Amino acid sequence: MNQQSNTGFTIVELMLAMTFISLLLMGIALTTIQISNIYNKGITLREVNQVGRSISEDVNKTISQTNPFNIDGGPNTDYISSDAGGRLCAGNYTYVWNLAETLRSTSPGTVTGYNKYISPNTEQIRLVKVNDPGGSLCRNPESDIDSSKSVELLNSSDRNLAIHKFAVVKSTEDTLTNQALYAMNIIIGTNDDSQLDTLNNVCKPPSDGAGNEDYCSVNEFNIVVRAGN
Repeated sequence: MNQQSNTGFTIVELMLAMTFISLLLMGIALTTIQISNIYNKGITLREVNQVGRSISEDVNKTISQTNPFNIDGGPNTDYISSDAGGRLCAGNYTYVWNLAETLRSTSPGTVTGYNKYISPNTEQIRLVKVNDPGGSLCRNPESDIDSSKSVELLNSSDRNLAIHKFAVVKSTEDTLTNQALYAMNIIIGTNDDSQLDTLNNVCKPPSDGAGNEDYCSVNEFNIVVRAGN
């Protein structure tokens, strides 16, 4: 008489197999999340660096084609800086910006020194280059900006980029050759208040638990430009 033996998996074997598959799927999910985080961080860093280089090159090119300008204050100054933003008049063009903290304000129009477009344009000014021969925007610091003469150099995009600092210092001047060197310190980065250490203009560390750290990036650009080239 032939005997048939029943073969199959025991419950223990099935549980071990399911556990292995679960661990494998979990590992794949965690790896995918990690790769996604690295990708997002890289995109954010790249965007900040690209914008910073583009702005630095534009400012350098513009100032190199102008005569030395006055940044020492007074009624004829070509450089205005406040806690809200500022203006830099360099030859035929003027750079106008609002700082990141000002842009985050619920009522930025009420902030002293806030730069805005002529009504009815209600878009926020981040950093614009304005066709302004003679520097009238620095002579009249309360004047609004004509959007038809302006080019936005810092689009918010999906990373919400903004100027955190824009400082200009005259390094040296040679009156014989009519040339001057200016040191510029520009800090550009994302503008999510929950992710930023606003006092030091840096991203909060992951240990602070702010979340979305991969979408935060702040970079400092130091350039020296020569006027009267």
